[in-house]
Amino acid sequence: MTDNPFFLPRTTPHGVPPFPAIAAAHYPEALKAGMSQHLAEIEAIAASPETPTFANTIDAMERSGKLLADVASVFFNLNSANGSDETRAVERDFAPKLAQHSAAIGLHPGLFARIAELYARRNTLALSPVQMRLLERKYLDFVRSGAALDTEGRARMEAISQRLAVLHTEFGQNVLHDEQDWSLALSEADLEGLPEFVIEGTAQAAAERGQSGHIVTLSRSLIEPFLKFSPRRDLRKVAYLAWIARGTHPGAHDNTKLIPETLALRQEQAKLLGYADYARYRLADSMAGSPEAARRLADEVWPAAVAKAAEEREMLRADAKADGLNDALAAWDWAYYAERVRRAKFAIDEAELKPYFVFENIQAAAFDTAQRLFNLDFIARPDIPAYHKDVTIFEVQEAGRHVGLFVSDPFARADKRSGAWMSSFRDQERLDGVVSPIIVNVNNFAKSNPTLLSFDDAETLFHEFGHALHGLLSDVHYPSQSGTAVLRDFVEFPSQIMEHWISEPATLRSYATHFETGAPIPDDLVARLKAAQNFNTGFGTVEYTAAAILDLELHRHPDPASLDVIAFEKQVLDGIGLPAEIGVRHRAAHFQHLFAGSGYSASYYAYQWAEVLDADGFDAFAAKGDLFDPTLAAGLRRVFSAGDTEDPMTLYVGFRGHQPETAALMRQRGLVAA
Repeated sequence: MTDNPFFLPRTTPHGVPPFPAIAAAHYPEALKAGMSQHLAEIEAIAASPETPTFANTIDAMERSGKLLADVASVFFNLNSANGSDETRAVERDFAPKLAQHSAAIGLHPGLFARIAELYARRNTLALSPVQMRLLERKYLDFVRSGAALDTEGRARMEAISQRLAVLHTEFGQNVLHDEQDWSLALSEADLEGLPEFVIEGTAQAAAERGQSGHIVTLSRSLIEPFLKFSPRRDLRKVAYLAWIARGTHPGAHDNTKLIPETLALRQEQAKLLGYADYARYRLADSMAGSPEAARRLADEVWPAAVAKAAEEREMLRADAKADGLNDALAAWDWAYYAERVRRAKFAIDEAELKPYFVFENIQAAAFDTAQRLFNLDFIARPDIPAYHKDVTIFEVQEAGRHVGLFVSDPFARADKRSGAWMSSFRDQERLDGVVSPIIVNVNNFAKSNPTLLSFDDAETLFHEFGHALHGLLSDVHYPSQSGTAVLRDFVEFPSQIMEHWISEPATLRSYATHFETGAPIPDDLVARLKAAQNFNTGFGTVEYTAAAILDLELHRHPDPASLDVIAFEKQVLDGIGLPAEIGVRHRAAHFQHLFAGSGYSASYYAYQWAEVLDADGFDAFAAKGDLFDPTLAAGLRRVFSAGDTEDPMTLYVGFRGHQPETAALMRQRGLVAA
């Protein structure tokens, strides 16, 4: 009898994975079994002597691969959030095997023949609109994976997929290595001028690494406040240069050696499928439709953003000069002097703000927002074992009815991937009965007692919670259409529109309460926070837009195999006039959105595209004068619940009443035409 928990009946509450019983040694056997079972199911569909029907082909495909989906979701979620040397070894071993498995299905000639036959007869099948979209998307996915190519072409696409899986894995693990490998020890004198929460964070970071004293690490939750508050310019420089050097160090962990091969393989994929370059291939299946459309948005925003950043720079230069800095402003100076100017101009001090932003309270604010908008209740379930002591599982209910589970994993850890993300252990569907979602939000907040967030941290929490609601509110029949399985430049809309609610005075007065006194944030501090809302947005827009342009240009390079990554990066950024004092948000060598997977490759612009949607969409609530207007909330819920059952622009227009307007983004960021 096996002791592998993936093969045993699931007796946990609501079918949550039995986390305490799962060990790294269980994954290889379970992944192999999952792939074998899935492939046998696919072969049975493809070899069926029956005439293809929607039921015996598309429905059957939707039912296949359940074991593999379960094992893979647990493995990849835990490897990212709670990884180890053992799980990373499994990842290196199985990444190409899983890619080969996916290619074997996506390029299966017999399976594609059945799908193609159904697609050709689609208008005679009396399909529902949802079924029609599913069939059309399945057919398109197979064509875009190379299923319509000849034998040689399919073989090459499969080989490329396997090699890319290896490169993606190596890239992500190299970034993690560099983040784990570096630290900056701080003496007591080096702590002078730092707020207490930063000092506590550096002590916690040292303790996590088995060291005494205080260290700065390359965890975003620690490096960013250090750069913002440390008066020691020499230490800021050391920390900043280490931050931007991730992935560039010569030797075994040098990502600049992986990028040219990755780009060349992607370009080869695109050309095999008849596209001039990878960006054109990727964006053909997007709301934007083409790299030209994505670049037009960037070019529309860029002049106004640079102009606003120039105004901000002059304020920072004046403050730096008054502070005794006669040298030119450098990239490691911007955050520090921006915080000083913000304090002086708006009387806003992050050290004054943070005591009001207790993690648990801001999470409660997100839950309350979901309750008032969508009638959802979040009930802590400490009886359900989680995968780490810092993780809390909540049952989500609507009027007493079980909706799903929400897994909250908020704090930074040494073996945790940096950044913040939403994922799922199980997606909602009801193909063969009701299947409720199990959604996880992962953040990397610096843990302390209590954990105090910056306002940016609070916005990040609401952002990822928006993704979570997209998964939790999913109300679809077919697994492939569930939750966030939408076009890449639409998936950020639910997350970004949710950010608006944390900055609203009503939310702040209720949930931004002082961690010691319990007093609500003062009205004058809320007013100052709102007044400062567009301060430094020139900087933020410039560093993001530069990264989006770099992404597009990397994926349109005519000869990527010969690419000198660092030189090309400089050429692109110099070409658009990126101010040296700002820098790009993600350098290519640690741009995990692009190279630790293909999710945002040639698609990083999607955040800005979605910001047009969210700015325009939230304008509807603002114009109504009621942030929880029932009619608008119902329309927004329709967007969240529809998954990929409808065209995203159709969904958006159904909610908003018109197509999105770029002017809303410009107003939201306080930008004016240059």
